[in-house]
Amino acid sequence: MNREEIKGLLAQMKEFFDRSTRLLAETDSSFTPAPGMFTAAQQVAHTAQTFDWFVEGAFSKSGFDMDHQRMHVEACAVTSLSAARAWLEKACAAASAAADTHSDSEWNAPLPDGPVMGGLPRHAIFGALMDHTAHHRGALTVYTRLLGRIPPMPYVEM
Repeated sequence: MNREEIKGLLAQMKEFFDRSTRLLAETDSSFTPAPGMFTAAQQVAHTAQTFDWFVEGAFSKSGFDMDHQRMHVEACAVTSLSAARAWLEKACAAASAAADTHSDSEWNAPLPDGPVMGGLPRHAIFGALMDHTAHHRGALTVYTRLLGRIPPMPYVEM
């Protein structure tokens, strides 16, 4: 996989996520289907956080940050959908910049051995990001429906 393909995947993920979640408003920030679940704002924040986590971990000498409890607390601290969306915007831009910062050969080099995709090419993080982003945009479309709205089709503008 080359840098242009990586940037294309990132743009596609962001576009699908934005389309799927655009009917959620700032007033929906604290909506959650049940106590103990992420709010709408926290879902988006967690999605943004995961972009940062994958890209940073792919090139970190210490590997992927496995302090999931700390990351959960950080995502749960986000109470504003606007702030969460700003984080996602920044994380997507940083991931796209990272695509250009590293060479194609660096992206095709294996990740270090370890619990997160050890031995796979670094670019494999983008497949995992695509799955993760699809999971959370799917959850957010359920939130949208529970709020009485019909979310748009993510793959085409209708």
